Formats: sequence, structure tokens, C-alpha cells
Amino acid sequence: MKRMMLLLLAAGLGFSTAQAQYFGLKAGANAAVLDGEKLTTQTDYRVSYHAGAFYNYNLIGPLSLRPELLYSLQGGEFKSGQEDFETKLHYLNLPILADLKIGPVHLQAGPQFGLLLTAKESGLLLTGYNPVGNQPQYTNVNRQVTDQYKKQDFSLCAGLELDLGQSFALGGRLTAGLTDVDDYDQVRSVDDPRLKNRVFQAYAVLKLGK
Repeated sequence: MKRMMLLLLAAGLGFSTAQAQYFGLKAGANAAVLDGEKLTTQTDYRVSYHAGAFYNYNLIGPLSLRPELLYSLQGGEFKSGQEDFETKLHYLNLPILADLKIGPVHLQAGPQFGLLLTAKESGLLLTGYNPVGNQPQYTNVNRQVTDQYKKQDFSLCAGLELDLGQSFALGGRLTAGLTDVDDYDQVRSVDDPRLKNRVFQAYAVLKLGK
């Protein structure tokens, strides 16, 4: 009896391993914000997108390792009496996640390493006041600000996926930045803001070569 149970367990683990080696594509929406400490403006989420590919490598039983390579448009909106603009940060992200499969549900968590490709700002900036009526005057800005942000970003990810058959899944994830992404050419002041990425993601998955 014990031998039979061991054989069934080994067969089950072998089946799980064989089924868990696959590539996939994923794409979805971002709700991203740049938030942190010592901010003098209001920060809001902006909706954008992400897309990329992943590989699922089974380690043992229901536990797998899942590296991903994603293009992700992040950033946020900044509002105050002097400005109203959005910042777009274009990242190439590499999440390396542990994936625990419980029935059709995948629980995922792990670190993410990000490389900034480019950064842009667009919106309104206060330039002065009209001498007649003292009304504020704004100008449109649309500029590259890549040099104002660090090239590297380090985050932690956590989320889950729900399998919908053999080839499709839907998922959600929170990515919380741990590093200050502001970059300063000169010695920074203690009053300078500390900005960190925070992104909520909802996405669809297509599994290939399973």
C-alpha cells in the first residue's frame, strides 16, 4: 500500500513538473503613481499599460520559478497651484517570482529589477501672473526629463493569477518600489522629495509551448 502511494505521488509530481514548463505572453493595464516623502504637490494615479513575456520553470510539486521581461509605462500625475502635469517613465522590468499553484490559482511574489529607458513630462506650468486681475498664466510643457531619474529601480511584487483552461489566465499584481528614483546632479537637500514607483496591474496571459 505504501509503495502504491509513493508511486502515485511520484507520478503526480512528474505530471506537475511536465505541465509546469512553458513560455507565455502577457499584457494589461497599469495604474501607476510616483509617491513618497516630502512631497509639495498632490500625486495621482495615471492609467497606462505593460506587455512582455515570461517562462515558468517548475522547481518541485506546485512551486515554480517565473522570470518575466516586461515593457512597462509608469509614472504619475502631479498637481499644485504652480503645476499640473503628468510624468511618463518607460521601464524595462525583470520580475523574478516564486509561483505557488493551488488548484487553478497561482500565488506569486518576488523582487523586480527595473531599467529606465526614457522619461517625459507634459502638462501646464505656472509662468507668472497677469498684471490685470492678477490671474495666473500657464504654459504648456512637453520635455524629456530622463536625466532627472535614476536608471535603476528595485521593487517587490505580489499578486495572483487564475487559470482559465490550459492556455489562458487572468491576473492582478501590486509592485511597490523600494528605491528613491529621483536623481540629482548636485548634492541633494534634506527637503527634496523622495519618489518611489507604485503600480497596480491587471493583465491577461497566453501560455505557449506547454
